[in-house]
Amino acid sequence: NAALAHYSPSNGSSRKLSVDEMYLSDTGGQYLDGTTDITRTVHWGVPTPLQKEAYTRVLMGNIDLSRLVFPPNTAGRAVESFARRALWDVGLNYGHGTGHGIGNFLSVHEWPVGFQSNNVPLAAGMFTSIEPGYYRDGEFGIRIEDVALVVEAQTEKPFLTFEVVSLVPYDRNLIDLSLLSPEQV
Repeated sequence: NAALAHYSPSNGSSRKLSVDEMYLSDTGGQYLDGTTDITRTVHWGVPTPLQKEAYTRVLMGNIDLSRLVFPPNTAGRAVESFARRALWDVGLNYGHGTGHGIGNFLSVHEWPVGFQSNNVPLAAGMFTSIEPGYYRDGEFGIRIEDVALVVEAQTEKPFLTFEVVSLVPYDRNLIDLSLLSPEQV
């Protein structure tokens, strides 16, 4: 059911799990020291070449945006395409936002931080999700979501970057290392 970007379960849509398909798990919780919002996609069997390439390209977008160094007062919408580029290179895309602010004891989707046109410029100390994806209707869905903190970059002049604070591994079975640059590896 992960072929839908925002699926809600119901009694009529439940299915048995098998090793022959991908699974998307969107999880999170609220704790005294913060809120988590982590999504991972796994495949317990042998993924198709398309599944593996799509997953790797989603991962590339996650890494590229997470490693980006950008000037202060940059709006999220100005850098959001870095998460989509690897997909765009082969004519793929996703139909949801690339990320949102993370609230603490509020809403996990916390405005005004994020990558849409109505979000405020990114500033040190803000938490946001970084969550590119890809969905093939009726077949499979992929999303890789991490929580990142906006921090000062180690540059001569004051610039910003992200520090990923999620500690959940990626599914190596779905990664095509030949597509990744040395920096992405």
